Amino acid sequence: MTRSIIPIHKHMKHFKLFLLALAMTTMPQAINAQAQTNAQTTAADLDAKYATELLKPGTEAPEIALNTIDGKQFTLKSLRGKYVVLDFWASWCSDCRRDAPNIVALYNKFHQKGVEFVGVSFDRNNESWKNGVAKLALPYTQVSDLKNMRESPVSLAYNIKWIPSVYIIDPEGKVALATVMSDKVDAFLTSVLSSKNEIDCIFRLKSN
Repeated sequence: MTRSIIPIHKHMKHFKLFLLALAMTTMPQAINAQAQTNAQTTAADLDAKYATELLKPGTEAPEIALNTIDGKQFTLKSLRGKYVVLDFWASWCSDCRRDAPNIVALYNKFHQKGVEFVGVSFDRNNESWKNGVAKLALPYTQVSDLKNMRESPVSLAYNIKWIPSVYIIDPEGKVALATVMSDKVDAFLTSVLSSKNEIDCIFRLKSN
């Protein structure tokens, strides 16, 4: 009886497909877990004092449906499929004004890589809000319900007790990171996008 011999290149093709399938099932969880670890290893951890009541990673992000600064309707769900940075702030908040250049730097670094940024203001006066955005030169989408932080439904939904507070929402619409420290946002996005590049390399292997 003649035994058929399967060429070695076919074995390699099957092995590549196996690696791809394995990566697709395990990498999303690994990406977020590693990014959270990296983000948590920064210097002075203000989160231990100010971020303890923020929503935990894995929580479904509450919907946000507010008007933008130019009067257009915005919904958080319209950004599903992307990482979204939610920056909770107000023009009257000195810490927010001090941190604004850091958030703008993050926008300049990551927006071109597909990350969306949304500022959620707790200004109660439309003119103050617009003046604050203009003075700080905030280039990303700005929304507000023009309500105080302790009264705003969005603030209550996201358990905002301190500003600035920042959330990262993952492509599936879940909280990936909640912090009051912008350097943790940088660490998380750097890690998660680096891991995404590794997945892209696996896809290129498959195509070859």
